[in-house]
Amino acid sequence: MTQQFLASPERPLNRVPRVTIDFWLIKLLAVTMGETAADYLTVNMGLGLAVTSLIMAAVLVASLALQFQQERYVPWVYWIAVVLISVVGTLVTDNLSDNLGVPLEASTIGFSIALAATFFVWWKVEGTLSIHSIYTARREEFYWLTILLTFALGTAVGDLIAEVFGFGYVMTGLIFAGVIAAIAVAYFGFKLNAILGFWLAYIFTRPLGASLGDYLSQPAEYGGLGFGTVYTSVLFLIAIVATVIYMMASYEPEVSAEG
Repeated sequence: MTQQFLASPERPLNRVPRVTIDFWLIKLLAVTMGETAADYLTVNMGLGLAVTSLIMAAVLVASLALQFQQERYVPWVYWIAVVLISVVGTLVTDNLSDNLGVPLEASTIGFSIALAATFFVWWKVEGTLSIHSIYTARREEFYWLTILLTFALGTAVGDLIAEVFGFGYVMTGLIFAGVIAAIAVAYFGFKLNAILGFWLAYIFTRPLGASLGDYLSQPAEYGGLGFGTVYTSVLFLIAIVATVIYMMASYEPEVSAEG
């Protein structure tokens, strides 16, 4: 049975999930779908980057408003926000590259600096970067800003290595899978700081997922399998919904000290 956590006046309810295997599974699914769904809306539906970005940003704001209303972690509310912020993070990078002509090298450096600055300010203000302590609105604001930047950065660095550097989607995915494996070895074998290890793994799962999404959806002449953005997005959406249903069925929420 899943362990039940108690909250008290000194320890309010956490608003984000505990880090488990299904957390990493659905996170990878979400970032993969974020890549293909952004391409589908922009290209296949013919909305264009600007319109797609405005629509998805509005939907994301509504989703985050719902998330901020929760007093504890609610699986379906939280993961809808993650999927949407994955799509928007992809669109941010695509707008910079395609509409504004910003090189991917510059985007990678810029998002890296922005992410580092966000971590620094978050730590200075709150004294911790642990996701197990997201129980105030301010901490949750830092958390979601960080998530958005990790998705935008992951899109930029994944596209940079796969397309600009010419490694292709498969090799790029293998590179980031190797990086994540090295982080896991450092954590389990050499006692890497848990918070540092978590955020490093979180950052690098984005380009891993983006590479997987591009490999599945892109035509063969571009190094993909040619499944298309529609089928790839639907496939991962089904997997995400199934995983969330499993989470909701097996999840035991935190309870207050009074019960």
